Amino acid sequence: MNIGQAADHSGVSAKMIRHYESIGLIQPGLRSAAGYRQYSERDVHLLRFIGQARKLGFPLEQIRLLLSLWQDSQRSSADVKQLAAAHIAELDQRIRELSAMRDALSALATGCAGDVRPDCPILQGLAQQGGST
Repeated sequence: MNIGQAADHSGVSAKMIRHYESIGLIQPGLRSAAGYRQYSERDVHLLRFIGQARKLGFPLEQIRLLLSLWQDSQRSSADVKQLAAAHIAELDQRIRELSAMRDALSALATGCAGDVRPDCPILQGLAQQGGST
């Protein structure tokens, strides 16, 4: 199948397929006699794997590791679990940081009357807290 069809079947855009090829995450598609990239069902399966890993928030370097583990029939599931556990810890940290941001902004918004007066506690709060992040 061509790159558009591979994109449709995998859920990964043609632009991202080209990007993954350019960074060596996947092998470039074979070229037809006319010079078009050609992809197999195995390629599409690999792209789906990458797409699902991206949806779970894995960064590209961890996806590279996951791919090598996935393709290694001698792998230990403990290695895969360790990688997933590390990612969960990173997600938990990001959730804490996002919650703190939401809480701080919510407190600023609560203090704002939101009327026609120029006084704005949100802007004042941002100006006061600007140097502490």
